[in-house]
Amino acid sequence: MITIVFKVGGSVLNQLSPKFYQMLVRLKETETCNPIIVHGGGPEINEALSKMNIETEFVDGLRVTTEEVLNIAEMVMSGTINKRIVASIQSIGGNALGLSGVDGKLLQARQIHNGKLGLVGEIIEVNTEWLSIIMNSGGIPVISPIAIGEDSRRYNVNGDMAAGKVAEAFQSKLILVSNIPGVIESVNGEEMIHHHLTKQQVESKIDSGVIYGGMIPKVRSALASLKSGVAESVILNGLNPDDIKNYLEGKAVGTVLTEREVEHV
Repeated sequence: MITIVFKVGGSVLNQLSPKFYQMLVRLKETETCNPIIVHGGGPEINEALSKMNIETEFVDGLRVTTEEVLNIAEMVMSGTINKRIVASIQSIGGNALGLSGVDGKLLQARQIHNGKLGLVGEIIEVNTEWLSIIMNSGGIPVISPIAIGEDSRRYNVNGDMAAGKVAEAFQSKLILVSNIPGVIESVNGEEMIHHHLTKQQVESKIDSGVIYGGMIPKVRSALASLKSGVAESVILNGLNPDDIKNYLEGKAVGTVLTEREVEHV
């Protein structure tokens, strides 16, 4: 059975309905695929930091992470959000196991940018054995992107990058769960969805203003996953879970992103 990695961003988490989790459980039960969820939590981390009057800054989209900020990020993602997702899956009859990258050295990382971003890391190894044991036992792994280094220090890892590394480790496709049906362009007054874009086409559409506003971070995230060795990533609307089923059946839904043109997507 193939493995599919689902990256669920913090901005869409609270919008997902039980139907989304029902779809994941169905995929597992029908042996369509082994789902792995990697989640973020940016908005809730920001809220927690604000309540505690802890200032934070971002450099190139990455959060500068002090020990204090890391503790809050871990509390929110590995605690509150992770267990909320697990509970959502189990409430409709599924079986899920919530983990952070620290557990069982699931996500091993090293510090990036010579520490200029503080305790921010990049994944250098994924412990696929533990994840396989969970999946082979009927479970759906739910992963928080807090990783562990060789020095036993914890690192905050960008969720999209972590999801890409997990997908690379399993040589699987990566589904970026969004709240939009894909990359949309207005042509002659009518909106159309681009069902396939290459990296070059995405950059061109950003430069020309076709891709703008909230669409930019979504396609940037999808392109970032390709840098991790993932052959194909796709932006799908998690608010319409049938899109996931249709995509896996080969139908034209969402926006598939690849490094270059391919004959079939």
